[in-house]
This record gives sequence, structure tokens and C-alpha cells, in this order.
Amino acid sequence: MKVYKNLSEINFDKRTVITVGTFDGVHKGHQIILKRLLEIGKEENLIPIVLTIDPHPQLVLKRADRNPIKLLTTIEERIIIFEKFGIQNLFIIPFTYEFSQTPPEIFIKEYLVEKFFMRKILIGHDHMFGRNREGNKDLLTQLSTSLKFEVEKIDAFIENDTTISSTKIRTALLNKDLDSANKMLGYNYLINGVVDKGEGRGRTLGYPTANIRIENINKQLPGVGVYFVSSEINGKTFYGMANLGTRPTFSNNNRIFLEIYYFDLNMDLYNSNISVSFLNFIRDEKKFPTVGELINQIKSDELYCRGLIKKF
Repeated sequence: MKVYKNLSEINFDKRTVITVGTFDGVHKGHQIILKRLLEIGKEENLIPIVLTIDPHPQLVLKRADRNPIKLLTTIEERIIIFEKFGIQNLFIIPFTYEFSQTPPEIFIKEYLVEKFFMRKILIGHDHMFGRNREGNKDLLTQLSTSLKFEVEKIDAFIENDTTISSTKIRTALLNKDLDSANKMLGYNYLINGVVDKGEGRGRTLGYPTANIRIENINKQLPGVGVYFVSSEINGKTFYGMANLGTRPTFSNNNRIFLEIYYFDLNMDLYNSNISVSFLNFIRDEKKFPTVGELINQIKSDELYCRGLIKKF
């Protein structure tokens, strides 16, 4: 896949079909758009291009009446997922306040048509863009004749009478409803991070853990608790159990840690980049009166999680 970050890199000698959006989570609704984008490219001999935005507009255009948005996918994670869905050309728009003031007519004409040689645009059911979100399907249709491009709109993706959205997925994750979140995503929620040197406490308990440093502070974390997880390490899938929380048996502060005990893994992961897929919520985090009771609970958790492996 080719990833472009600068307009000077753009040099297409064929007509293109484009979709534009933040695509946070790249959930099932987004996936319908991506699938259709590739179909159009093949059917009409157009180059399919995804234009996404980073950082998220809400992180740039901060509003006092809103809490900072949490991301389902960092830009690095989005790139990986786009590639898995067959996208070959991705342009990342560096989102700034100055860019946000671009009139939608200018964005369509000078960016999409003149720079990207766009001949068709594919948009989601609620897509708006440009200064003050003034751009929409009506404006695209209005300009399509003079600028010689076509517009195709994709309806909202509805499953079980529910319209899938990034907001609903964030809510499900916070509520530890991993089953609903993963169904809406169409894949298992993932967190990427680097394995840090921990305090070694897990090893003394007989359960050595990989301590994951989550580098993007805007990443959406599931609710605090114990989870059944998996990771691809050296081309092999390893299952394990993760504690996402404050380690209340040993600590009184509110800092969140992600610690994973991988089953049957005997290698040093220090400084490795790890992608953790969250498969199942096991239980809430709790403070144990004694270390012995904690170890007994971990043994019980491991037995339960190992029993889940065959389901995945």
C-alpha cells in the first residue's frame, strides 16, 4: 500500500474514485464504503483512493462543552486495517485549524478534482466536510456537472435495528460490552503498544506479564477489568489474559496499566511492538486482601480463559 502525506507526492495519470473521512474504528459501516470503493475502481477502471484525516478534527477544534474525543484507532492502526481491506492508495490529510477553514467548494475543486483527478466520489450517509461542515451531498451534486464527476452515497449500515457508529462502539467498550463492540467493528478491538520493563511482580507470583505502554494518550481504552486477549508474535497466535486497571492490590494511585500474561510463551518481549486483540471480558478488577487470594483468582481466570481458546 502507498501512503501519501504531502500533496507534492500526488501524481496520478489515471482517473480516480475517492472516499473521504475520519474512519475512526474502520467499523462495519466504513467497511461497506471501502468494499464499494474497490468495486467501483474495478468496474469503471478508476484508481480507488482513501483520504483520511489526522489528527482527529475534534482534537484540533477543541470545544469547551465537549470532553476530548478518544480514538478507536490511531492513524497507525487505521493504516494496518485499511491495508487488510485491500486499499492500495491512502492519503493522510494533516488536519490543522487553517485547513478546517477551507471552503468546501475549494476542497472539491482544487484538492479532489485538480490534484487527485477525481471522477467519482463515494460518501457515507452523514458525511459533511469543509469549513463549518458546510459541504455535503447536495453541494457535491450541485458541482458535479461543471467539474465532471459523479457522486454515490452509501446508506447507513444497520444491524439488529441499530445504526453502527464510532460513538456507539466507544460506549460499548467503556461499558465492557466487548461482544457488541467487536460485532459493530467487524473485528476484535485492538490496542498497540510497546512492551516496557515492569516491576517483575508478576514473575514472583508465577505469572510473568508483558507490560504494554500505550503511547497515544487519546486511545480509547475498554472499561477497567480482566480480559481474554490474543497477539500475533513471530507469526504465531498466543492467547492470554490481560489486566487493564490500577492494580489495586498493590497500588493506591489511579494510573491505568495494561499487563498481559501470555499462555505458553517463553520469550523476552521487552521493547517489542505488540498488537493486543481484546476477545472477551472476564471480570471486574478488584482488590484482594492477600496475595494468596489474588494468585488463586489468577489460576481460576487462566483455567476459564484457556477454555475459551477453542471458540476463537
